[in-house]
Amino acid sequence: MTSALKQNQKHKLTKSYSAFTQISPVNLAVGAILSLFLISSCSDPATVGIELAPGNNQIGVVFEEFELPAEIVLLDSFNTTNQNILIVGEEVDPFFGKTSATGYTRMFINSGTKRPESDAVLDSIFFTVDIVNINGTNLDEPKYFSIHKLTEPILDTLYYNFDELTYEENPFSSGEIVFGEETDSIASFQVEEEFAEEIFTKMHSGIEFNDLFSFRDYFPGIAVKAKEGDNSTAEVRLGANTAIKVYYRNDASDTVSTLYSISTSPSRNFSGIKSDRSGTPTAAVTEYQKSYDVGQMVGIKAGLGMVIKLDTSPFDAFLDTLSGVTFNNVSLELGAIEEPAEGVLPSSYFRAYFTDAGNHFLANPAGNYYTIQDPSRPQVGIDSESNKEPLVEAPASFIYNSDSKVYGQNISAYVNALFRGDLTRKDWILYGGNIVNKRRTNGGADPFATSLRQFKVDKNKIKVKVIYSKSR
Repeated sequence: MTSALKQNQKHKLTKSYSAFTQISPVNLAVGAILSLFLISSCSDPATVGIELAPGNNQIGVVFEEFELPAEIVLLDSFNTTNQNILIVGEEVDPFFGKTSATGYTRMFINSGTKRPESDAVLDSIFFTVDIVNINGTNLDEPKYFSIHKLTEPILDTLYYNFDELTYEENPFSSGEIVFGEETDSIASFQVEEEFAEEIFTKMHSGIEFNDLFSFRDYFPGIAVKAKEGDNSTAEVRLGANTAIKVYYRNDASDTVSTLYSISTSPSRNFSGIKSDRSGTPTAAVTEYQKSYDVGQMVGIKAGLGMVIKLDTSPFDAFLDTLSGVTFNNVSLELGAIEEPAEGVLPSSYFRAYFTDAGNHFLANPAGNYYTIQDPSRPQVGIDSESNKEPLVEAPASFIYNSDSKVYGQNISAYVNALFRGDLTRKDWILYGGNIVNKRRTNGGADPFATSLRQFKVDKNKIKVKVIYSKSR
């Protein structure tokens, strides 16, 4: 297939897609000039590579690999609202710097629940925390958490990872927990005596517990914090098990206590992240949505919203050398990543979202984001006007292999669509989660918004590996 024929085919895309996926001649020229292939070219570009079956006079099987240039991008407006998982952590890393995560949530009472009688006796009050995962170093040592009362309300608005609220300096509950090999636990922390007496008095005789609105006027919510130096991050699940648990007896002679629970379900919540990257390679990353070359290493850090952008122009230089070929297997591999510290888990997967020059995710008119699709699914469909359009229903996940420490996925269907001219090449942002439809303010759970998981990788280890057959 000649370059001219392929270029003509690329102009047959739908109007809605081609409006933002036009390939400029400048980009094509730059892509053609870039010589990033690891295997030297021969005089006939169609024979570049290692022939795996040289004895076959009819079919030549060729292997090639090339790198995709990578940079760092810090995403703007990274929404953490109502994920129902709070990020609570303090981490220090030589590449990403110091990262602090605080979880904020309202609390909930059921006004129909029977309250303690006026002469009820308080047995005890605890704050329980449902920790579904802990990620960090030295997990056999105590990790400290504190619960603080907010001094301002959580509003009915969107909150982003750079947002924060004010709270009381002294916690009303705190405690330590040793995880060891168990990374999930329901921790139970003692409540401060003064706070316990105050809230129990209001519970059985105050107007503050008449209804939910009165309660939230009195108690706007909580901030959950970790301890500086612990170098770990907990993912705290909201619901019945993250709550203030009040145990009381209406009669001193009662042998069994009654429980009154002030839970975090259903309650508006978000996680706020602070980042100090001074003195690290990522210190230069100061502006949102801008690409940065920070050196030989690149990385992804969830919660912070730091991602990898890949320049895919080498695909143009590669595909323009080919004609009459069949792609047997094409894969994108990232890694091996830098060895994570013991107890630190990297993101379990990432997805390749199509992006523009401003590093914004590209979406169709319905608000669904374009990605490389699952290898078992078509990459392109037909719209109501019989035009080709990129599909969005089945994003491909590039899965982490903990043994090889490599992320990988088959992208043969995607490359075939590029080669046929059914898709126009766009650069990718590697994102370790699931981005909801851009028109929805609250979507499904996004693991990239509910942790501080990270990984780092040498740029030379981001490669496209291709096996194709060509007729002689």
